[in-house]
Amino acid sequence: MCAATSLRTKLMGVAEPSAMASSLPWKRVLRKAAHACLPVVFASASLVLCMAPTSTLARARGGGRRIINHLLPDATLLPSDSQNSAPQTPPAEGSGSVAGTVLDASGGAVSGADVSLMHGDGTQLLAMLSGANGEFTFTKIPAGSYLVTVNAKGFTPFTSAEFAVAVQQAYEVPEVSLSIATANMEVTVRPPELIAAEQIRAEEKQRLVGVIPNFYTSYIYDAAPLGWKQKFSLAARSAFDPVAFIGVGFGAGIEQATNAYPGYGQGAAGYGKRYGATFLDGRSSDFLTNAFFPAILHQDPRYYYRGTGSVTSRVLHAVSSVFVTRSDSGRTVANSSYFLGDISAAALSNLYYPKTNRGANLVFTNAAVGLAGRVGMNLFREFLSKRLTTNVSGNGNL
Repeated sequence: MCAATSLRTKLMGVAEPSAMASSLPWKRVLRKAAHACLPVVFASASLVLCMAPTSTLARARGGGRRIINHLLPDATLLPSDSQNSAPQTPPAEGSGSVAGTVLDASGGAVSGADVSLMHGDGTQLLAMLSGANGEFTFTKIPAGSYLVTVNAKGFTPFTSAEFAVAVQQAYEVPEVSLSIATANMEVTVRPPELIAAEQIRAEEKQRLVGVIPNFYTSYIYDAAPLGWKQKFSLAARSAFDPVAFIGVGFGAGIEQATNAYPGYGQGAAGYGKRYGATFLDGRSSDFLTNAFFPAILHQDPRYYYRGTGSVTSRVLHAVSSVFVTRSDSGRTVANSSYFLGDISAAALSNLYYPKTNRGANLVFTNAAVGLAGRVGMNLFREFLSKRLTTNVSGNGNL
């Protein structure tokens, strides 16, 4: 007991009087006793540390926590401040909603419409299709300014006024009413000359039984008027078509066989003169009646196929077309261009027919033959030509 008391006193830094008076041997005994007690002291301290609660160690202040860390280097310390340990929570999800019903002008529901919820700056947030009753609902909407756009086939696009949605607010979009879209008609206006040019190209493909030109029959009843250049172009195309030369040769052969215009004689020379006369008759008639006078008088040289009505009305239309025609402005006028052209062509024949056949009689005979031929051709055009013509470009007055 004395050794322990003396050791405790020495550790605490207090010297006892009795110890100071002791002899040197006694001091060596005390020193040995102290060395023997130190392991016991440290073992007791270690046991106390191990039995101490962790929370008690954690609540130790700065200096004490450093000592514990030194003693237990691998220990994981729990946070000591509630301020530093608070978890970071994500922003709250939107709690508002936007709903409405898409209706037409009569109040009927419009289903399948494209409905978009837009931010106030015009960017899209959500999109959906309206339901069977035209309804739509956007949920979990953050607070802010929005607008709704609606697009449906056959209706004019709809855009609502801008509105604000507050937290947990259920906003109802008022009056989502769609009006019928105005029909957009695109009309392309083209010059009549271009339309007429297209129609002429179609007419130039028309041939009886696929061979004989049928260029001057218009199966488009409201065809565009021809310009003067187009009238001359069509006349040249018809007059110098290869089939026309064959027709001239056939006509000259008939005259040769019947010895028409005996002044021409017979043989190759006689046939050549008849061929030339027939060719000039046809070419002069084509250019004078179909191009020259129609261009001067602004009249249309074509026959307009009707194709409808009674037989009598169609016969009257065919015959009257010899005496009346359309002007370039669309009015019905006397066919003076044909009569002037027919008589002029007959008068020119006095220049190349035999002298014995020249005179007024030749003029009026050729003019009458041309008139009768014109009537017969018009009747053929009205009742038979469409069936026999290839590449017909229209259906008449249907």
